[in-house]
Amino acid sequence: MKTPKIIVLFAAALAAFSLVGCATPASRIRQNPELFASYSVEQQDLIKQGKVAIGFDMDAVRLALGDPDRVRTRVTNDGASQIWSYVTYETVDGMPLYRGWYHRYYVWRDPLYPWYAGYPARIEHDHFRVVFDRTGHVSMIEQEVA
Repeated sequence: MKTPKIIVLFAAALAAFSLVGCATPASRIRQNPELFASYSVEQQDLIKQGKVAIGFDMDAVRLALGDPDRVRTRVTNDGASQIWSYVTYETVDGMPLYRGWYHRYYVWRDPLYPWYAGYPARIEHDHFRVVFDRTGHVSMIEQEVA
C-alpha cells in the first residue's frame, strides 16, 4: 500500500515545526556551549534557571533570558548605561497575551505583532529590566512584582 504524498509532507512539516520550538535557556546553551562553559558554576546554575545576577555580562544575560524586547541608553554624570527591557502584553480587561519571537516581524524598525491584530487596546508592561554599566556588566535588575 502506497502512502499518499500529502501525509508524508504533513509529517515532514510537523517534524520540522516541532524542532523549531520556543527559545529556552537550555536551547541557547546548546547553541553556545563554549560560552556557557566559560562561566563559573554558580553563574551556570542561574543561567540554566533563566535568572541573572549583578555582575553578569551581556552574553550571560542573553543566554539566560534571550534577546531583549527593547534596548535603551541612559546617560548620567556617571556615564552611559544600557538598559534591556523584557516586555509582556495584556488586553484592557487584564487577559495576558502570549509574547514570542516567532510572532514578531519588523517594518520600519517598529515591531508588528500579527498575533495581536484582534487586540487593538493592548497594554505593554516592562516586566523585567537589566541595567548594564559602562563595562557591560549588570549593575541593576528591576523585576515587576505580581
